Amino acid sequence: MAPKRILVGQIGAAHGIRGDVRVKSFTEPPEAIADYGSLASEDAAFALTVERLRPADTVLIVKFREVADRNRAEELNGTRLFVDRDALPAPEDEETFYQADLIGLRAEGADGTLYGTILAVPDFGAGDLLEIQPAAGSTVYLPFTKAFAPVVDVAGGRVVIEPPEGLFAGATPDDEAAAAAEASGGPEGVEAGSLKRRPGRRRKGRKAAGDAAGPAAGPAAGPSDAAGGSEP
Repeated sequence: MAPKRILVGQIGAAHGIRGDVRVKSFTEPPEAIADYGSLASEDAAFALTVERLRPADTVLIVKFREVADRNRAEELNGTRLFVDRDALPAPEDEETFYQADLIGLRAEGADGTLYGTILAVPDFGAGDLLEIQPAAGSTVYLPFTKAFAPVVDVAGGRVVIEPPEGLFAGATPDDEAAAAAEASGGPEGVEAGSLKRRPGRRRKGRKAAGDAAGPAAGPAAGPSDAAGGSEP
């Protein structure tokens, strides 16, 4: 099985004449994008290595070793940059998670009832949510807090949830649909961001933090901005 890839940044417009580019980083902190070695293009056709960078408003100004002039820099506009999940450091503690690790997990009750599969971990401004796809019906959202998600068992492929009464009232799972939902897992190249909140991990304490592909605590591909976020 191909390794899960994490979106850590997106190249924007060229900056200057020496090959520098604007980069929207989806790591936390943004400068941590330089900590993961080679950054691969979406089709893995080439990789880039950060030579130097500096913050500039909401983006970074980056010089990649492989980009020598403005012409090449302009060709890279819009390129999304990925690293393998294995390149990310282990979470700091048991209350810190990478969003990419949550996507595709089963959402189960304490009694083993399968409610659905986690599709994304968005943050619309009030804190991180688990977007859960039931076997039938529309997705539902559940706050990613210890009260509603008391157990996160990444190794076991599940999150134990305690949903409010009636949240899954419209979902009537059947075994075949449930199996299909579980098998679908998460999309390749999870966008921390497209997690609507950077490629990364969840903040400590599973609290709603204003950041998060995916929220992160510390220099890891993490939190905040939407995956694919606005182009730098």
